[in-house]
Amino acid sequence: MASYDVIIIGSGPGGYVCAIRCAQLGLKTACVEGRETLGGTCLNIGCIPSKALLHASHMLHEAEHNFASMGLKGKAPSVDWKQMLAYKEDTIGQNTKGIEFLFKKNKIDWLKGWGSIPQTGKVKVGDQVHEAKNIIIASGSEPTSLPGVEVDEKVVVTSTGALELGKIPKKMVVIGAGVIGLELGSVYKRLGSEVTVIEYLDAITPGMDAEVQKTFQRILKKQGIDFIMGAAVQKTEATKTKAKVHYKLRKDDSDHVLDADVVLLATGRKPYTDGLGLDSIGIKMSDRGQIEVDAHWQTNVKGIYAIGDCITGPMLAHKAEDEGMAAAEQVAGKHGHVNYGVIPGVIYTHPEVANVGETEESLKDQGRKYKAGKFSFMGNGRAKANFAADGFVKILADAETDRILGAHIIGPAAGDLVHEICVAMEFGASAEDLAMTCHAHPTYSEAVREAALACGDGPIHS
Repeated sequence: MASYDVIIIGSGPGGYVCAIRCAQLGLKTACVEGRETLGGTCLNIGCIPSKALLHASHMLHEAEHNFASMGLKGKAPSVDWKQMLAYKEDTIGQNTKGIEFLFKKNKIDWLKGWGSIPQTGKVKVGDQVHEAKNIIIASGSEPTSLPGVEVDEKVVVTSTGALELGKIPKKMVVIGAGVIGLELGSVYKRLGSEVTVIEYLDAITPGMDAEVQKTFQRILKKQGIDFIMGAAVQKTEATKTKAKVHYKLRKDDSDHVLDADVVLLATGRKPYTDGLGLDSIGIKMSDRGQIEVDAHWQTNVKGIYAIGDCITGPMLAHKAEDEGMAAAEQVAGKHGHVNYGVIPGVIYTHPEVANVGETEESLKDQGRKYKAGKFSFMGNGRAKANFAADGFVKILADAETDRILGAHIIGPAAGDLVHEICVAMEFGASAEDLAMTCHAHPTYSEAVREAALACGDGPIHS
């Protein structure tokens, strides 16, 4: 029986980062993983492979729509789907091998197999039981199901099946207008599929700034994605090669049917804790199946912690990473901290969408007085030159103190631009601090400065 200072269950972004940080802090560390490769959902069947396909399909879109305008003449490339999938697999391989290397470098033991916790201080993997002074659960999440929708990962798929379809479908129906549905819908639209998104609510990307939601949907419609809003999916019927999606419009209760070659179920994710044996050791769970933890990520059972998608909060890889590092600090007797008010969210469509902090709606609900500074990418020279002038930057600041409370970006490189604002918020900066900072020209980042200027006397280029 091996004995460790800490055993982490799960090697996704939360788990592997936590393991590395534990090892750096001098703890004897092991990480349990049942997959053939490290990295969890994110690296194997989530964030990384989807970004590879988003990048490849965006390159195709540029060739088809913008190359000729720049004097790049000739036929647009044809799609070799097998090769595109091979490129995606290579990208996954490079990343998962990288984590394996980091485990070896930091002397972390990979306990191969699926883990459970038979009792406090013990982790069972296969037939082996290992001792641990501390256990950190980082078991992640899985796609949620929908009544009447039976997933076979061939015709009716989750994000997992959508990343390895045998061929590009002529017609794809996406159930759910959240991040996953819109990203993968964008990929297949660019590759030539007819894409229809069915959403139960009246706005896409629930919880996002309302102005961003409207602008984003308008841009996606312009790109050729169809939307059916306020629709409740009743069931899917699948044959070997086709599917029918039955839905009911909420406004008039009318029944409708859509034909599809592939149906993508993208209605969100739920914590994955099956098989861990949490009931038998008395770990408290929420009504939503999340593991309950205190301010230090410790469960109600001493010495057992939980982080990432299996606890409350946004299901984001970087949130899990932050919690992984913080929990490692706690276990090592130091002080771990996560600023939940400054966790950015990004959608990797084109244009990208990014946000951090409060929305106008949340500030109104709280009765807080604020000012909004907005700048359109139409006024940004670099964006115009790159055929990327759709969208805007919006910064929300306190009406009295000018402290930045949130930001919302839809436009080129939004996922990178938002981090300037994250750093500013982490330091408690004002909009004026951003506005007074020199930004290189010509860059997309100038739009951030202009939005900050708009919180004061006004932008220059608008």
